[in-house]
Amino acid sequence: MASPLRFFDLRLSLSVFGWLFFAISLWALETDKPDSTKIHPIQEVTVTEKYLNSEVRSTAPLQILSAKNIEQLNVLQVSDAVKYFSGVTVKDYGGIGGLKTVSVRSLGGNHTAVNYDGITLTDCQTGQIDLGRFSLENVDLLSLSSGQSDNIFQPARLFASASVLNIKTLTPKFAGQKNINGKISLKSGSFGLLNPALLLEGKINKKFSATFGAELLSADGKYPYTLQNGSIVSTEIRQNTDVQNLRLEGTLYANFSENETGYLKGYFYQSERGLPGPTILYNAESSSKQRIWDNTFFTQAHYEKAFSRKWIFQTNAKFNSGYLHYLDPTYQNSEGKLENSYLQTEYYGSATVLFRAFENLSFSASSDAAISALSADIANFSYPTRYSWLSAMAAKYVTNQVLATASLLSTVVIETTKNNNTINNSPQLSPYISLSIRPFEHEDFRVRVFYKNIFRLPSFNDMYYSQVGNRNLKPEKTNQFNLGLTYSKSIEKWLPLLSVTADIYHNDVIDKIVAYPNKDTFFWTILNYGKVAIDGIDLTAETTFQPWKNIGIIVGTNYSYLRALIVTDPTARDYNNQIPYTPRVSGSEKIGVETPWINVSYSLLWSGKRYAVNQNFAENRLSAYFDHSISVNRDFKMKHYLIHANVEVLNLLDSNYEIVRWFPMPGRSFRATVSLKF
Repeated sequence: MASPLRFFDLRLSLSVFGWLFFAISLWALETDKPDSTKIHPIQEVTVTEKYLNSEVRSTAPLQILSAKNIEQLNVLQVSDAVKYFSGVTVKDYGGIGGLKTVSVRSLGGNHTAVNYDGITLTDCQTGQIDLGRFSLENVDLLSLSSGQSDNIFQPARLFASASVLNIKTLTPKFAGQKNINGKISLKSGSFGLLNPALLLEGKINKKFSATFGAELLSADGKYPYTLQNGSIVSTEIRQNTDVQNLRLEGTLYANFSENETGYLKGYFYQSERGLPGPTILYNAESSSKQRIWDNTFFTQAHYEKAFSRKWIFQTNAKFNSGYLHYLDPTYQNSEGKLENSYLQTEYYGSATVLFRAFENLSFSASSDAAISALSADIANFSYPTRYSWLSAMAAKYVTNQVLATASLLSTVVIETTKNNNTINNSPQLSPYISLSIRPFEHEDFRVRVFYKNIFRLPSFNDMYYSQVGNRNLKPEKTNQFNLGLTYSKSIEKWLPLLSVTADIYHNDVIDKIVAYPNKDTFFWTILNYGKVAIDGIDLTAETTFQPWKNIGIIVGTNYSYLRALIVTDPTARDYNNQIPYTPRVSGSEKIGVETPWINVSYSLLWSGKRYAVNQNFAENRLSAYFDHSISVNRDFKMKHYLIHANVEVLNLLDSNYEIVRWFPMPGRSFRATVSLKF
């Protein structure tokens, strides 16, 4: 059967080749100039200090991973790095190509917005973003805000989620008289991994610069695992875990003046992958034939201008198209078909204005509009279209001792279908307030608190999926409460920074959207049924040592305790039971040692016991696990180039564990990276 994966159309082909021509032209025009770049191994400590100060001073929990931090974590994709944030659960079905979604403080993946260079990524079909599709090759910064960011100068959409994962990509920086920078890298490793990547940065003139990135990823994913059923133990090979990805991204940056900037970005992602089935005894192959093809293309633009010291304006625009083709040769749907295709599109625009009324007080107003639509090759499909209008008003007050923010978000949604059925959700108002106080003038010790009321709309799958959807679903509402303490200290040159944060929180989820099987496993019912009460503690600590002039040590740890209990029906068997796949305790550790000769990094992920279903019986329990990884790397400075070599051992102790039941994670594996910067 011919692959249904659609390749470049004419416009995309012209765009891609245009970027390639631009990059090659800059390369050809670049003259041989002296390289003024120098290696300062401990220079990154200063960058880390700046980021950690942001974490300590925020009114709501903020966790940051810089590019240097990410390099020390032995990770390949954004989904791997996010696992090192406290309070985060990444549902991982194993293998490089497996679906990976993130839940913060047990609120579910639909409550976490993913922000890509200031503009939110969306998936109107499922409501969740697969973080496995985003590489770390061009990422400069990852940050996670629980509740809301202290930045009030942002689009209304970024006020509209319980938490926000920010992905900031690299922006061009040119030293001296250089007009072009570049990086070529190659990763290779166990289970057939091959991952070449190219990143080019070009300075066009004083006002314009551009970047182009291309990356291929291929792996067969055939890793061994232990299959156990009672006294029967066997070693099997994971099947149908192959993946082939292509990512292309180009950005044109404009600095019209000191007060006027903007960018235009194009992004294309293409993937074909197998969906591995559950590892059930004597059934390893029967459910391992599902495949998925997807194409994602979006283009987004940002413009910002400061009219004066008091008034700043920004606007964003985006077009997104996502194509998905799904094949399951083991199951015929109601039309007798083995496969279906879906196409989603979205048009989005936003405008935000910031007014600095006084030195310490500022206000913002933002308004976003979006049109989202989904089509499918399914008989009697509803073809829904959703019109969304979000407006937010926010205020921020800042002194050396106090930081306070408040906002009010209004959401209006109108939904239509092919049959002209119109769903009018009444306007929703979502308040937020936060406060951070520094009680002692000479100590960077702070007390912070926030409250947020927010909701998430049902996805198109929730409402319109064939023989499953429920058009009468209400939004899933949450109330978030957080109380925290933060502290940072600098002790001379040998201890540039010590940072500690502690937060306790309570979340209430109302009208939780749940799905459960009806007459068989292929016919489900989706409705507003559940209530969940969530209580937790997040602890983080990070420090940098500089015991000698050229030796730097970075140590970080986090710990999470989480009770997420079902409190829907006191007479039900699952009442006061932990919700599925939520560990009561979890955490991570990292240690990085930097020397002029070699750098060594160690990282650990660990999780306590979890339950695969609502009923917390022993037979539904998944064992705790520990995942250790270590890497060794070194930079080699040549006349005009910098070569970076890195060797990693992942899952060092070859632990055989599962994050999702019957979906084993890979055991011990190896990965090597070589990159050339110029």
